[in-house]
Amino acid sequence: MVSAAAQVGVLAACVVLFVPMGLAGWHLSRNKVLFFSGALFVSLAVGVHLSPYLPSLPHLLVSSFHPLRPAAPSSSSSASCISVLHRVSWADAEPHGGGRAWSWPPSLAATCGFARLTRDDASTLLNGSWVMVAGDSQARLLVLALLRLLLDPAAAAAAEPELFRRHSDYHAAVPARGISVDFIWAPFESNLTRLLREDLRLAPRTPDVLVLGSGLWHMLHVTDSPQYGEALASIADAANSLRSPLPVPPPHMFWLGLPRLVNPMLNTDAKKEHMNDTMLQAYDREVDERCILRRDGGPFRLLDVGKLSRGCEQQCTADGMHYNGVVYDAVMHIMLNALVIESQQRI
Repeated sequence: MVSAAAQVGVLAACVVLFVPMGLAGWHLSRNKVLFFSGALFVSLAVGVHLSPYLPSLPHLLVSSFHPLRPAAPSSSSSASCISVLHRVSWADAEPHGGGRAWSWPPSLAATCGFARLTRDDASTLLNGSWVMVAGDSQARLLVLALLRLLLDPAAAAAAEPELFRRHSDYHAAVPARGISVDFIWAPFESNLTRLLREDLRLAPRTPDVLVLGSGLWHMLHVTDSPQYGEALASIADAANSLRSPLPVPPPHMFWLGLPRLVNPMLNTDAKKEHMNDTMLQAYDREVDERCILRRDGGPFRLLDVGKLSRGCEQQCTADGMHYNGVVYDAVMHIMLNALVIESQQRI
């Protein structure tokens, strides 16, 4: 319903428009250029009268044509919605419990507009974007989930052997949408710091979406949580320096958390010795205390693989460390929904 103030504004605009036009119409009609100029002037006056009472055009365009969600959360609720993105439910997949499936509770999905993106939705969201994912095998599994969404099944299956070449980088593209996806093999924190301080600082552009994650190799080969924390602090400093001098919006940055480790299922004695619950808790504590995450003033938004893998439970892993694709599918959709919210906040 139109407010009283808007009605008054419309009435004033009509007076401004029609009274001068009626009085001067006969004289101006004999000079078409003068008539057009007068009409343009009066139209501008109408706009001035109406503008305080109507929403801005950019707001109308964004709310009307956003491709991903029909009713996006307001800016005041965006932070609260992002904070509950990981609040997913797990259940046995149908039929007959063939694996596990995840979903957002209907009430939460309705309130915040969370949704599983289709291939078209994801391609629209990432149109023209460069996505870089750097880290260890957990990061590689996230890239696989993203490729399975962006590519048709045959193309995704064809890409998988190349993606899983041992200890190697990988590049994929969706030319029709101008999307580039890069996986960078960077299992140690020093690899990630070098990527940020050297490779990306010298690059002609930075990724639009940057996902980093590490810790499993450090836990296995170094087994020193305070040293891991110091390395995380260096990564955070490097990421902040990457963000600060840019004249364009900085990358959307995400940190890939450590998964739940099922110690008896680990496939070597060294892993069983060094990668236990006590060590995992110590490493997770360093992530919390080193101000690397956005919630603590850091540059990265957490993708909580640990929480999601615990929800999927032990039946979702064959080796106690790497989880079935459904877990990384959940990680990917949480990341994409966070991107939708963050993109709206930047408008």
